[in-house]
Amino acid sequence: MNSVVLQIAAKYLKWLLIFFAVLALLRGHNYPGGGFIGGLMAGLAIVYRGFAYNAFQVKEEFQDRPGYYIAVGLLAIFLSFLPSLFAGKAIMTGLWVKIPLPLGEGIKLGTPFLFDIGVFFAVIGVTLLFIFSLTQKQH
Repeated sequence: MNSVVLQIAAKYLKWLLIFFAVLALLRGHNYPGGGFIGGLMAGLAIVYRGFAYNAFQVKEEFQDRPGYYIAVGLLAIFLSFLPSLFAGKAIMTGLWVKIPLPLGEGIKLGTPFLFDIGVFFAVIGVTLLFIFSLTQKQH
C-alpha cells in the first residue's frame, strides 16, 4: 500500500506503540497480562509498519529474528524459575531483591518481572512469525 498518510502515521505510531508496550510491561509486572499485552503492542508496531510500507521489506529486515525473540523470551522464562529452585521453594515462587539507589528507596526487582520480560519477547516473536507466515509468497 502506498498511502502517504499511513506512512507518516506509521512513523509516529511505531514509537508511541513501543512506548505503551514498555509501559504495559513495567506497570503490569505485578498484575496478570503485563508481558503479554506489552508484547502484542510491540509486535503490532512492527506489523503496522509493514502495512504502511511493504510487508516483504519489513520481513527482510527482521529475517530470522522472530526465532531469536522467541528464544530470548523462553530463556528469560527459564531463568525466572531458577532462583526459587535454588532457594528450595516451589517453582515459580516470586522472589524479590531490593537494589538501593542514591536517591529514594531503591528498586525492587523480582522473578515475576523476569518472567514477564520473557513473555514479552516470546509474544513479539510469535506475533512476527505469524504475520510473516501470512505474507509469504505462494509458489
